[in-house]
Amino acid sequence: MTADDTFGRLDDDDYPAYTMGRAAELLGTTPAFLRALGEARLITPLRSDGGHRRYSRYQLRIAARARELVDQGTPIEAACRIVILEDQLEDAQRINAEYRRAAESVNPTAPA
Repeated sequence: MTADDTFGRLDDDDYPAYTMGRAAELLGTTPAFLRALGEARLITPLRSDGGHRRYSRYQLRIAARARELVDQGTPIEAACRIVILEDQLEDAQRINAEYRRAAESVNPTAPA
């Protein structure tokens, strides 16, 4: 099962947000792993009113992808960089597709 299958692609503001313990449990890892992802600046936990760390479903998807790479032997810092680049590439491809669709709707005879 991939990270996308489990958590979907959701915005950081999407709730519910999971506590560190529950997030670690869902990922099959430890809170220390989530702290390491925070130290590598991959995910920044949301804070509840009481100051407790909470993670959105989007953040869990990102963390799950990093976990897959670490399980394959990639060092955590490199895994975090890879996940960030993959996410940026996905966004760039989405934006490119949107521009292409917009251009085709304006000029339907333009070469693809």
